[in-house]
Amino acid sequence: MSTSNTTAVPEAKGALDRFKFEVANELGVPLTDGYNGNLTSKQNGSVGGYMVKKMIEAQERQMSGTSQMSGMSQTSGSTML
Repeated sequence: MSTSNTTAVPEAKGALDRFKFEVANELGVPLTDGYNGNLTSKQNGSVGGYMVKKMIEAQERQMSGTSQMSGMSQTSGSTML
């Protein structure tokens, strides 16, 4: 598995970026487009961790046949996974 910070599906990059800002806003993390060196590791990690949690939940719902998208917009959910 690659350890670089590239998107496995380039077409999903825009949706992932929107999702990242949506999650940051939800958590109250002042993420901006561009340089975010003023944020702590804890703040950045909370955004990434919560994104992973939401993506796993969405995938589990998809695998179980449940269509509820709690906490994720339909746009983000349908293009994320």
